[in-house]
Amino acid sequence: MKEFAGYISISPEIRFGKPCIKGTRIAVADILGLLASGASHAEILNDFPSLKEEHILASLAFAANRESMIKMIAA
Repeated sequence: MKEFAGYISISPEIRFGKPCIKGTRIAVADILGLLASGASHAEILNDFPSLKEEHILASLAFAANRESMIKMIAA
């Protein structure tokens, strides 16, 4: 998913600048944490009715993109 930026916003006024799903206060980290704990997409969508499947996929794409930008620095 190349267009994840259309679903995610970063604003210092919302959740202290954490990346969130646009129009909500649901942080990308919240979605990733739920997925990591074993929650299914259906469970997340049931718990957060304002979310859609594309929001979950955008969160994963955002995390993958951010991970690809991290560089290891040898100590």
